[in-house]
Amino acid sequence: MASAAEQLAQNLNFGALAKAEELKKRIWFTLGALIVFRLGTYIPLPGINPEAVADIFRQTQGGVLGLFNMFSGGAVGRLAIFALNIMPYISASIIIQLLTSIVPTLEQLKKEGEQGRKVINQYTRYLTVVLAVFQAYGIAAGLEGSSNVVLEPGLFFRISTVISLVGGTMFLMWLGEQITSRGIGNGSSLIIFAGIVAELPQAIAGTLELGRQGALSTGIILGVLVMAIVIIAFIVFVERAQRRLLINYPKRQVGNRQYEGQTSFLPLKLNTAGVIPPIFASSLLLLPTTIASFSQQSGGTGFLSLLATYLGHGRPAYMVMYVALIVFFAFFYTAIVFNPTETADNLKKHGGFIPGIRPGERTADYIDYVLTRITVVGAAYLAIICLIPEVLISYASLPFYFGGTSLLIVVSVTMDTVAQVHGHLLAHQYEGLVKKARLKGGRRR
Repeated sequence: MASAAEQLAQNLNFGALAKAEELKKRIWFTLGALIVFRLGTYIPLPGINPEAVADIFRQTQGGVLGLFNMFSGGAVGRLAIFALNIMPYISASIIIQLLTSIVPTLEQLKKEGEQGRKVINQYTRYLTVVLAVFQAYGIAAGLEGSSNVVLEPGLFFRISTVISLVGGTMFLMWLGEQITSRGIGNGSSLIIFAGIVAELPQAIAGTLELGRQGALSTGIILGVLVMAIVIIAFIVFVERAQRRLLINYPKRQVGNRQYEGQTSFLPLKLNTAGVIPPIFASSLLLLPTTIASFSQQSGGTGFLSLLATYLGHGRPAYMVMYVALIVFFAFFYTAIVFNPTETADNLKKHGGFIPGIRPGERTADYIDYVLTRITVVGAAYLAIICLIPEVLISYASLPFYFGGTSLLIVVSVTMDTVAQVHGHLLAHQYEGLVKKARLKGGRRR
């Protein structure tokens, strides 16, 4: 079965694309929003010494802040107003989704449809503000403890830093929602995607410079390039992989006409959770270590410095926690987006059944059994892909951009966006066919 990207490439008609005014508006809006995001990554926080910030970041870019800087499009390295990026919003979404499965009130809101979803989204925004304030104040305190970074330390600097960082996060949250509703693709994922892609040329240039200086051999650079191509092909293959369950529909009588039995498939994606688990896992790991990294650079001791030491990239504790969180969110998010009981009930209402499985509860149990098994494979795939950058960082000192995490995000978001573009083009062509049919019918009459 051809993917959306292959179908779009085969049936691409630039004439149809030029006539699809709604699609063009959405594409231009998305591009404009991403340009605004990129401009914001160059607006520095007030009262910061840029040279001292650059010196500190050169010492910490191999740690957790390097990954954070990748997601933010370089805003962390410049201490811009978008330094927190959209990560507090993602962390808040994780917490709210966890609470939805535990708190009966939130669970009831989820069942109320669109109105309940709006209330839950509002709770997520409130929690985003709380998390952003916490992280922003920790960054402000850590910066004051670092030598020569803050020009005029004090209460005013902390307040202005908190307001700037929280305001930047809330603006990006709003911008992501606007992209989702008025543009193409998922807004939050596209913002992270834009940050990674924007810093990619600089990462490639830095790697080539390391090769020129002799720090990296030509064989390693070529090996990384080949490995990146293989990983991209592997990601595309797995993201398209499905486990199809055969569904039979019996004969049915409608009026005086009898319809023959039909056969269809229930597709279950191998990686139902998509790119969400690594993003969620990175977000949760960045939350406690953002302050810890600054504390370590300012000479702090105690628990925060110990945390920053053991949660550095390449450390066993970081790898274990990262894999554990990825596996957890792979199962958790799959359980949220796909409900076997609801699917079995819908099949039963329409007369569909899986051969050899009794409709109803037995069908739900069978779907859940199959989904659990393929989710194990999907979680293992995500863990392997996301551990590759940790090995590269530990043994080859390569940038984050050549790792599986960034490639997974870039490839998955690209495939999802292309699929949405293809859907809009099909809808536009369908509308054109309907209009032509109406015109021909009117002429005949």
